This record gives sequence, C-alpha cells and structure tokens, in this order.
Amino acid sequence: MSPEEERVIRARQAGRAKVMALLLGGFVLLVFAISIVKMTH
Repeated sequence: MSPEEERVIRARQAGRAKVMALLLGGFVLLVFAISIVKMTH
C-alpha cells in the first residue's frame, strides 16, 4: 500500500472517529437531560 493510500485511509478513520465521538457525546447529553427532567418531576 502506498503512503498516499495509507494517508487517505487514516483520514477516513479519523473522520469516522470524530462522528462517533459526537454521536456518543450527544447520546450522553440526552440521557443526562432526561435523568434531570425525571428527577425534577
């Protein structure tokens, strides 16, 4: 595999990792918000 191909693959992996991190963070915030609302009612 050429260095250019490896760079492209690494860039794709980094992009996917960022998307997964954002989705996971959003899910954590959603669960946190739901638990706060349930505690206040």
